[in-house]
Amino acid sequence: MNTPAPAAGLAPAEVVAPPVAPPATPPVTPPVASPAAPPVVAEPATLSLREALAALAARLDGTLHLAGEADWDTARAAWNLAVDQRPVAVVVAESAEDVARTVETARAYGLSVAPQGTGHNAGPLADRHGLADAILLRTHAMRGVAVDVEARVARAEAGAQWGDVVAAVAPHGLAALAGSSHDVGVVGYTLGGGLSFLARSHGLAANQVLAVELVAADGTFHRVDAEHEPELFWAVRGGGGNFGIVTAIEFRVFPIAQVVAGTLFFPLERTEEVLQAWAEWTEAAPESVTSIGRVLRIPPMPELPPFLSGHSFVVVEVVSQESPERTDELLAPLRALGPAMDSVHPQATAELLQLHMDPPGPTPGIGGGMALADLDPDAVRAFTAAVGPEAETALLSVEIRHLGGRVRPNAARAVASANRVPEPGATAGFEAGYVVYAVGIAAPGLAEQVVASLGRLFSRIEPWRAEVEYLNFAESAGEDPRRFYGEATLERLRALRAEVDPTGVIRANHELR
Repeated sequence: MNTPAPAAGLAPAEVVAPPVAPPATPPVTPPVASPAAPPVVAEPATLSLREALAALAARLDGTLHLAGEADWDTARAAWNLAVDQRPVAVVVAESAEDVARTVETARAYGLSVAPQGTGHNAGPLADRHGLADAILLRTHAMRGVAVDVEARVARAEAGAQWGDVVAAVAPHGLAALAGSSHDVGVVGYTLGGGLSFLARSHGLAANQVLAVELVAADGTFHRVDAEHEPELFWAVRGGGGNFGIVTAIEFRVFPIAQVVAGTLFFPLERTEEVLQAWAEWTEAAPESVTSIGRVLRIPPMPELPPFLSGHSFVVVEVVSQESPERTDELLAPLRALGPAMDSVHPQATAELLQLHMDPPGPTPGIGGGMALADLDPDAVRAFTAAVGPEAETALLSVEIRHLGGRVRPNAARAVASANRVPEPGATAGFEAGYVVYAVGIAAPGLAEQVVASLGRLFSRIEPWRAEVEYLNFAESAGEDPRRFYGEATLERLRALRAEVDPTGVIRANHELR
């Protein structure tokens, strides 16, 4: 059984060629031929499921884990420790062949396969009967990253995290459209759209994908791009994990070595004043600047600096691709408010993985998001009433991300046409000006309070809700998929899903039902 090789020009990250001047328009990586489909092995009917799983374990490059084994709880744990995953078995894949072998066994026994890189957004996946009819396929051992510096293309295996990619590309003065945390998985983030600190100038991460390698529901390998299986290529870029199990993904990276970035901290008591000023400021902010208005209630944590541990703030996070001087000019209205702390400074793009102050490792959390059409003064007042200094809330972090720019679908399509790169996929962008994400820690006895706090927040800002939502910020099961795609795109996705996986072998965290 042969695994698809990286496209020509891609070298493992540790042996990448030195940077050279790239062409004016980076070429789309030439596809390699999809290997012959591996045989679909039907398990003999005389084998029990436990015997079939034992046979699968013997064929894996990775490992298989069952309930009752000493390492079961570790194997089934998601990054979000509040989620209780109880599948039939857990496979920790170490190769694309392991993925295909797992699919073959699942199909033969009427099971689903639920792929998972990290499990940051595991809640909707595990909510459906706790995965009782599925094999949980963990891909975190598949962490390889390769970079073609000249073409400005990176290739990441299924379990690669953004920290892996940034470490590979940053030494060459390149930046990826990475998530806000080092341990967010590249594949899941990108399949759901991917909203980075560079989104306003470069669009969603999904729009920069050049090729995807996956195992389909019938166990066959595919390498899809704009020329090969274009409908499937369209669907996986923003349509989530409904169409196959991705084993590798190739995407463009950009010559951005340095940005000016940091955070302005203000006392929580100034929440409405600061957010009103920030919202007005965003209306004239250039596409080269991405910013977030955020309320933080930080519990006492010994690993944090004393000025953060146990304190509450309203903050503005800023990432600017302008010069330090121009950034100072742009930030002048916000700095005139007199922040208690100001950490904005020139920095390597790799440092952006620390900007958002996300948890450094697995954490029990309950969260959710809502896109907003706009953020007028009344919206800011409603937001402040829900999470500001006078609010009763169990939410640790509540942020408002400024969108617009090339996050707008029409702008994303125009840029793709001008740059001669693939047309955006199922999620080209968002017709929304802002997106809210809120989260609380699901410590014992607090989960119900967090859920209630989320409900109060979203009910207050509902009047400003946009028509679309961001898939990666949806952490509840049963979300209406029309909210993610719209009616026409959803019907197109459903038609393809019925074609490529009619029996529902692949289990995505947000399905298309």
